[in-house]
Amino acid sequence: MPGRLYGIGLGPGDPELMTLKAHRLISGAQVIAYPTLAGAQSFARSIAAGVIPADAREIVMDVPMTPERTPAQAAYDQGAADISEALDAGNDVICLCEGDPFFYGSFMYLFARLSQRYEVEVVPGVTSVTTCAARAGLPLAARNERLTVLPGPLPEDELRSRIEGAESVAIMKVGRHLSKIRAVIDALGFTDQAVYVERASLPDEVVCPLNDAPEKAPYFSMILLTKGADPWL
Repeated sequence: MPGRLYGIGLGPGDPELMTLKAHRLISGAQVIAYPTLAGAQSFARSIAAGVIPADAREIVMDVPMTPERTPAQAAYDQGAADISEALDAGNDVICLCEGDPFFYGSFMYLFARLSQRYEVEVVPGVTSVTTCAARAGLPLAARNERLTVLPGPLPEDELRSRIEGAESVAIMKVGRHLSKIRAVIDALGFTDQAVYVERASLPDEVVCPLNDAPEKAPYFSMILLTKGADPWL
């Protein structure tokens, strides 16, 4: 019988924010799979490092950081082939994913390739949105309020229109798009309602008003915006 594939959400970075189920499955793993970016150390693996068995086989998927999608798709194709080999040998495979597997998570690309052929279980994780809100002390939505989640790479005009029509906003994947996002929020007059969060839950975390944010932001950064109130009151 082929093994089962698990997509494990690890949360935003603090190992203590892994779920009990994630901890149990990783600690008993025979085969671990995880992505890396352009040959760098895997952030996903670093979150789970203290739980991974010493004798577990590791499948590393090196995903190139390029604007073109073809190289990344090829990396996931190869990763899916390597995982398939382990599953066909009867081994369960634990695939690590930062945050939640189905919320901008890399695991969804493997799920699309493998879920029709193998039994797959997705273990949800704490999302970066809820973590950033908790670290900023900023409630995002109550009662009938709406929360809009936007990716930072969106074109400037689309960002403007979506922010303008929203109540509360979480802008993810800020990174090199910080200056563009900042300019849009400032032009709309919402800078005083915006909070910048970087590397939430990690030792080098930064939480501050958007006005005080650094000039450059890492990929793991977010801007939270709530309209109609000062978020620091």
